[in-house]
Amino acid sequence: MIRFTVRHTDWRGAARLGSLWTPHAEIETPAFMPVGSLGAVKGIDPDDLQRMGYGLILNNAYHLSLRPGHDVVAAHGGLHRFTGWSGGILTDSGGFQVFSLAKLCLVTEDGVTFQSHVDGSSHVMTPERAIQIQEALGGDIIMAFDECVALPAARERLEAALARTNRWAARCLAAKRRADQALFGIVQGGHDPELRAAGARELVRMGFDGYAIGGLSVGEAKPVMYAMVSATVPHLPPDRPRYLMGVGMPEDLVEGAARGVDLFDCVVPSRHGRTGWLFTSTGRVVIKQAQYARDDAPIDPSCGCPVCRRYSRAYLHHLFNVKEMLGVRLNTLHNLYYFAELMRGIRSSLAAGTFDAFRTAFHQRRAALGNDRDLHVTSACEEVER
Repeated sequence: MIRFTVRHTDWRGAARLGSLWTPHAEIETPAFMPVGSLGAVKGIDPDDLQRMGYGLILNNAYHLSLRPGHDVVAAHGGLHRFTGWSGGILTDSGGFQVFSLAKLCLVTEDGVTFQSHVDGSSHVMTPERAIQIQEALGGDIIMAFDECVALPAARERLEAALARTNRWAARCLAAKRRADQALFGIVQGGHDPELRAAGARELVRMGFDGYAIGGLSVGEAKPVMYAMVSATVPHLPPDRPRYLMGVGMPEDLVEGAARGVDLFDCVVPSRHGRTGWLFTSTGRVVIKQAQYARDDAPIDPSCGCPVCRRYSRAYLHHLFNVKEMLGVRLNTLHNLYYFAELMRGIRSSLAAGTFDAFRTAFHQRRAALGNDRDLHVTSACEEVER
């Protein structure tokens, strides 16, 4: 299924450098996974992703089960053959989408009855069904089906959702049939550190191949999110990968890695590329702004991506304003390159024993820039990407 090893830990904290082997790829961790909910990272070719150094991407079981249908994907040899992506694939079970996108969602102990956000048709998703769909899709890593809760929420609501999530996790383990896929459990518990710790301990007792921290970036403040990660990680086994779901602003990647997270995913690079928000070493560039109409400089003079080597801000400004699809593609390429370089920087500093200095310099640089104000990205706004 998968192998995971920790090669180095930060002597000042929980951060760690590791390697994750799946049937299709070796991934150096901490790693970021671009999101391709419908089987493609929007506008980006698989070769582009591999050239940037990505080895693991996320596809979404909920979306693919509706369109084109997991049976269609299976008939074409699974996601790798169907999409042309030869690297690793993690499929999200769709628990978050069932609760955030579906209409008239009814949760029972058996599962969830909901109406499709695509055509209003009625569907039932159970833990067993989620595993069946993901086994048909054929990803390297599959996720347990869980119940997400919008924050803030009363403790009684959080307790009930946590208990159901863990009961569903046990059913997912029992339903799993394919030996070539790794199954990750998902820790819930909302904004309550005691529930987070209890949920993690229960999942570890069941014995999963890896562990995800779910139900965050759903409206809570960043300090709360970081506190929940800190409350969860110490209760997870050190020899299994840890995955922080749907969280991915640059500062979140640095702070998540500092707390011992190995894997991240988020729609931020691609969605922000589509809206003209570009990440750079000198702060954000909102390319639609008039100040870039005659700017002959690249997006980021210190960036080595193919976009910055070839195109000016003025040209990208023009493409965005005339709604040329090439502009969206180039913006997304640049943002994904920025995220790949950020993760390489995190890993390099861990290997050199300088992560603490890297983390400090990262935050000092952002504070000095001033124009790189954080956007708090909530999963509920992630459109159809995750």
